[in-house]
Amino acid sequence: MPISSAQLDFDYLIVGGGAAGLSLAYHIAQEPQLAGQKVLIIEPDAKDTNDRTWSFWSNGPTVFDPVVAHEWQKIAFRSPAFDKVMDLGDYRYCTIRGLDYYNFVRQALVNNPQFTWMQAPVDNLCATRRIGVRATTPAGSFTARYAFDSRPPAIAPNPRKYRYLVQHFVGWEVETDTDVFDPTVVEFMDFRGEQHHEARFVYVLPFTPRKALVEYTLFSETPLPKSEYEAAIRDYLANTLGLKDYRITAKEAGAIPMTDHPLPTRTGERIINLGTRGGRAKPSTGYAFQRIQRHSARLVAALASTGHPPANPTGDQWQFRLFDTLLLDIMQRQGETVRDIFRQLFERNPVQRILRFLDEETTWTENLQIMNSVRPWPFLRSIGQVLRGRPGQRKKGEPAG
Repeated sequence: MPISSAQLDFDYLIVGGGAAGLSLAYHIAQEPQLAGQKVLIIEPDAKDTNDRTWSFWSNGPTVFDPVVAHEWQKIAFRSPAFDKVMDLGDYRYCTIRGLDYYNFVRQALVNNPQFTWMQAPVDNLCATRRIGVRATTPAGSFTARYAFDSRPPAIAPNPRKYRYLVQHFVGWEVETDTDVFDPTVVEFMDFRGEQHHEARFVYVLPFTPRKALVEYTLFSETPLPKSEYEAAIRDYLANTLGLKDYRITAKEAGAIPMTDHPLPTRTGERIINLGTRGGRAKPSTGYAFQRIQRHSARLVAALASTGHPPANPTGDQWQFRLFDTLLLDIMQRQGETVRDIFRQLFERNPVQRILRFLDEETTWTENLQIMNSVRPWPFLRSIGQVLRGRPGQRKKGEPAG
């Protein structure tokens, strides 16, 4: 429902109407114990275009299954030394288009009187002198008991202590006149190309035998000129797939920050951070969608049972943060070795164990199995860097490996 001039105070403010903000709103709407809570969603953009896609894996149904655009039961890992197509077993790999997601949530909430929408930027969000929060926008100020903030994170980088990389990519959606793609298999990581002292791979989502999204992806400190991504995609299409004729029907590009810089889960007692701002993009992979869903479910469960967010909003475990830091350190110090680390992971572990590990759901025993499956020296060097309290850096003239 639209906002009225008389309605200035709410139970919850959701700042941002992207993946994280809308996920929380949808979870609140599904919880009968919160049916009486008034929620204001503030988002500066109309969200009426397909501005992104999200991919994830799941071993069960999700609340957003109705808008899954495509799903697969197999993924492929490819490198010069190891090449395998793997059945996901109980898991499936899914992709959701941004516009479908926005429309689905809006439609679910449009007739729900507990939700109010506003299209505006939030200029300031702070705690009030009384118990609560205030959001200031060009349209006025609004108060609530709690705010959930999914704006981009604002951090002051400290490269002497933390690691800062970016997962950046350019993708083409292509169509062909002949059958080229296997629509049953996601090309999860194709590392067969040159690494150029970085972790570089091709990622392919095949929708039909003649239509696929082909992305060139890197983990590094700085993006490339656009022409370099596109040259790599052309090379893959021509020399790996043998394609001479194809049509580019859509393009996308993105850059996901990957850092072990602590991203606070809350700002004081009354402002809870969501999405990237709350550290929901996994630092070592960039995957965020399912982490956002688990975060939303955890918040809503606590609000329903106690009336307050949980003391630990995310439930993150320290050992997985350490694993992320170690891999980021290796990427920063010798990015080309990441190809062999992932090769060893996929060659020596069941794919379901790897997915559980990336979801941070493995046991200590499984974590040891994961760590024992990869060559220890790169990780030992990075543990040394962590203990010294400074990130590793590639030494001038240092060889690969």
